[in-house]
Amino acid sequence: MPNEDRLDQACAWIARLRSDALSTADRREFTAWMAQSSGNRRAFDEMSELWGDLGALAHLPVDELFPGSIHRPRAGHSDNGAAADGTAVWNLPQWLMGGGLAAACLAVALWVGNQWLGGDSFHQQTYATAVGETRTVVLADGSQVQLNTNSELRVSFSREERRAQLLRGEAYFKVARQTARPFSVAAGSANIRVLGTKFNVERNPGNTRVSVTGGTVAVSEAQAARGLQPESVKLKRNQKVSVSATGIGQVAKTSADEALDWTRGVLVFDRTPLAEALEELNRYLTVPAVADASVRERPLSGTFELSDPDSTLTAIAAALDLQQDCSDPNLTLLSPKRN
Repeated sequence: MPNEDRLDQACAWIARLRSDALSTADRREFTAWMAQSSGNRRAFDEMSELWGDLGALAHLPVDELFPGSIHRPRAGHSDNGAAADGTAVWNLPQWLMGGGLAAACLAVALWVGNQWLGGDSFHQQTYATAVGETRTVVLADGSQVQLNTNSELRVSFSREERRAQLLRGEAYFKVARQTARPFSVAAGSANIRVLGTKFNVERNPGNTRVSVTGGTVAVSEAQAARGLQPESVKLKRNQKVSVSATGIGQVAKTSADEALDWTRGVLVFDRTPLAEALEELNRYLTVPAVADASVRERPLSGTFELSDPDSTLTAIAAALDLQQDCSDPNLTLLSPKRN
């Protein structure tokens, strides 16, 4: 996998290549950078796919844009991609139009074979779990989605793109890589875009949390203030971010254990504000719980079993020396104990 420096360089090159001020020197420098290593080419490929720029580049007149990169046999050179002096000669149009076109044709061919897809229209399917239930589904493209309790996912696929919408709850995605068709997830205030990676999406009433366990994910605001472009961030493995109506939070470190604790039947909290911890636990409770305003920010740490959510709520109350008020049959309130 390309390192972060190469990915940053690739992003910079994408911006320069799409600029109206691209010079001959820029073209030559880009050709040299791409020929430097296979790592550079993989980084450029990954960033082009992730941000949706490969399609734009593929429609450029490549032989005019990069004339110095086209391989033309000449005296003193062989025709097998290497110069007579042993220096590699990289063929940019072949890389762009050969590999990219082959991948696109393969994806289209596979999807033409799916009879349930009519023309270019979207085929939509909804998956849901009840309280206390988890479920793993395999999508038509080979992607796997593990749904947490009380979750609902709507999936719409076409030949051009793969869309999913997390209507409620939490889901862990293992997305099958398809260069020609990006995979996007809409969840509350967040939009997520990938091509092939592993990530967890947790939709809460006040925010959406995205945690990456493999690959690279682009996360952006679903909406922005008038006149402003939605903010976006790029997440790598073991990074997470929260998106709310007020914008994108700070990117933070995470781990597969933390992101996927629910798949092991536990909830793990590390100085987590009580209100945030209850948001997670409420997915498993038949009667939701909330924290009194005076204790919402109390930090909670520990590992709690999910096999008996009501006992877990009692354990949390005991750990923070709180009382449970069940006078409202539709809500449990955690508040400070009265003396």
